Amino acid sequence: MSLWTSREPKSGIQSEYIAIPGDVEEGGDLALRDDGPIIRQKPRTKLPRSVYAIICGLVVYRALVLALSLGNQVNRRVLSGRDNKEDPFANWGKPGTGTDGLAWYPTDFLRDVLPVPCHSHNDYWRRVPLFSALYAGCTGVEADVWLRDGDLLVGHDTASLTRNRTFQSLYVNPLVDILTRMNPKTEFYNGNGNGVFDTNPSQTLVLMIDLKTAGPETWPVVTEQLEPLRERGWLSYSENGQFHQGPITVVGTGNTPFDQIVANGTYRDAFFDAPLDRLENSTYDATNSYYASTSFMEAIGGVWWKGSPSDEQLAKIRAHISEAHSRGLKARYWELPGWPIHVRNNVWKVLVDEGLDMLNVDDLEAATKEDWARPGTF
Repeated sequence: MSLWTSREPKSGIQSEYIAIPGDVEEGGDLALRDDGPIIRQKPRTKLPRSVYAIICGLVVYRALVLALSLGNQVNRRVLSGRDNKEDPFANWGKPGTGTDGLAWYPTDFLRDVLPVPCHSHNDYWRRVPLFSALYAGCTGVEADVWLRDGDLLVGHDTASLTRNRTFQSLYVNPLVDILTRMNPKTEFYNGNGNGVFDTNPSQTLVLMIDLKTAGPETWPVVTEQLEPLRERGWLSYSENGQFHQGPITVVGTGNTPFDQIVANGTYRDAFFDAPLDRLENSTYDATNSYYASTSFMEAIGGVWWKGSPSDEQLAKIRAHISEAHSRGLKARYWELPGWPIHVRNNVWKVLVDEGLDMLNVDDLEAATKEDWARPGTF
């Protein structure tokens, strides 16, 4: 005989089965029949009102989040005047657009862009390297370079390297093209000092070069490939201890050899990325370095859900920034918290309030277009 059987309802009993010893749940009503015990199931109890209230609250909260998200998208995509324009990157690289060589620069490309002191971290990952950062307003870009067969290839690791993504094609040549347009030879203008931003021509653009291969062999090639910018007088330089700002400021990091940076004691047109957390009793200053950088996670530590650095962390931040400024260097942290968003935003605000010179960012849109410093932003 099967352990589980179906029977027609009888005399008010809604369901019945032959019980297995120990199979009766606590609170069940055990009865006996001629052919064995049965269980009369108790009526199901209704959920407490508090449970329904919690469920309804979650539904309302979810709807509110969706409404806020939709409102944010409407504000960014519809109400923002800039977003109403045609995407300048929509046809990038297509034949006949003038962007085949990644050097397109339409006259109205940056006409309303306001420079923002932020550094486009891993810039070569952008949809269009260099130009995406400039369009967002970033005043610093970063390229990882690898020496391969006498040329400098750009990529995060060796698996991402290709022959056509070179330091010259992605950065040097486009910058030469941009600055040529910004410094025309006409009857009205014959200067050579305008930078890449129309709204602030005196603003320099930091071109940070992160050497991934051996520094002593790679840096001379970097210096050689910067010649098109150098010969036109577009590089910032230091001469006899005096810094002269140009449209482009070159900063070497990663495996960049400091001894080659300072090899010429009276003149240099490339600068070092000094260690922000190890400046005390060092020789780093504005004559040989430009940035002073370090990992936020390693030097300061994690900032958790509350989103604010501890008093001890804040003291370290202030000490770092103060030491950098006393040497004429621009303080920058990399490896900043990226999530949760409210933590990232609050850390950005704290650093800017404390005088950080360059905000290292991955999300260009959030850093340059959104009001992330507004209280309650998430």
